[in-house]
Amino acid sequence: MISLYKSTACSASRLSVAPMMDWTDRHCRYLHRRMSLRTLLYTEMVTAPALVRGGATHLLDRDPSEHPVALQLGGSDPGELAAAARLGAEAGYDEINLNCGCPSDRVQSGAFGAILMTRAALVAECVAAMIAAQPRQVTVKCRIGVDDQDPRSVLPDFLGRLVKAGVKRVQIHARMAWLQGLSPKENRDVPPLDYALVHEMKRAFPSLHISLNGGIGSLEMAEAALAEGLDGVMIGRAAYQTPSSILLSADRRIYGETGSERSAEDVARDMLPYIEAHLAAGGKLAQVTRHMLGLFAGRPGARAWRRILSEGAHRADAGPELVERALAALEVDGQPAVSPAA
Repeated sequence: MISLYKSTACSASRLSVAPMMDWTDRHCRYLHRRMSLRTLLYTEMVTAPALVRGGATHLLDRDPSEHPVALQLGGSDPGELAAAARLGAEAGYDEINLNCGCPSDRVQSGAFGAILMTRAALVAECVAAMIAAQPRQVTVKCRIGVDDQDPRSVLPDFLGRLVKAGVKRVQIHARMAWLQGLSPKENRDVPPLDYALVHEMKRAFPSLHISLNGGIGSLEMAEAALAEGLDGVMIGRAAYQTPSSILLSADRRIYGETGSERSAEDVARDMLPYIEAHLAAGGKLAQVTRHMLGLFAGRPGARAWRRILSEGAHRADAGPELVERALAALEVDGQPAVSPAA
C-alpha cells in the first residue's frame, strides 16, 4: 500500500476529479487514489433526502485511503441539507459540495441540481445552513446559467450571494444548462464553453477560490488554466476514460511533488488485494474492473486489456486472476508487460 499525502481539500483542489453519476463510486475513487496522492476526489451526487429521510447512510461508505475526498450532495431544503452535511462530516469527508449544475430530468423533478441557478436566494439559505451545521468547508458546483438566463448578469449575482452566505470555494462548469430541449448527455457537449466568463468571475471575486470545469481533456489544458489565474481545475470524463494520462503525473505537474511516478501496471497490481477483499465480502469483480478499462488507453495491448476484462469480469467465478491475464496481454515496446500467470 502506498503512503498517502495528508492534504486539505482546499490545497488539493488545484486539480479535482469531477463528481460523475454511476462513475465516481468508492471503487473508482480507490483506483484514482492509487494514481495520485494529491488530487481531490468527489463522490457521486448523494441526495440529502436519501440520507436524512431514507437512512441510506451506506451511500457514505468509503475507504480511509481516499482522502482528500469530498461528498457531493443534492437537495434544496436547507434543513435537510444541513442534516445531510452533518452526516457527511461525521463520516469523515473533507468537503461538502452542493450540486447546482446537474441537468438531468430526475434532478429537475426533485427541485435541485441546475434548476437551483434560478433560485439563488434559496441556494444561499441552503449553504448557510450547511455551513452552520458542521465544521467542513461547504462548496458549490454550478453552471454559468440555465435556459434563457443571461450568464453575465446571473452568474455574478449567484456567486455574490454564495460569498455573503460564507462560501469560499466554487467549481464552475463553463456551459449553460438547457433544461428544455437538450438531454443530460447533450448538456455535456452542446452548449458552448465560455472560459472567458469564468476568468471574469475570478477577477470580479478575487478572494473566491474558483475551479474551472467543462471540456478539460488534458493536464496541459489544466496547467494553462492555472497559469492564467484560476485557482483550480476540475476534470470529468477525461479523468475517468483515460485516467493514466491525467492522474499519473498530476502530483508532479500540478502540485510540484518530486519522486518517481508510478506506472499503470503498478496501479493495476495495487488493485489486486482490494479486489480480493471486495470479492471476499460478497462483491463482484465487474464492480471494480469496470473503472479500470481505460487504465492503458493509448498503449499497445490496451484493446486486449479491455476485451479480457469486459468479457470475463461478469462471470460468476471471475477473480483477480482475470486481471493478471489482462496484464499479461499488454505489450510495452513489443514485450509482454508481465509474464503470463501459471
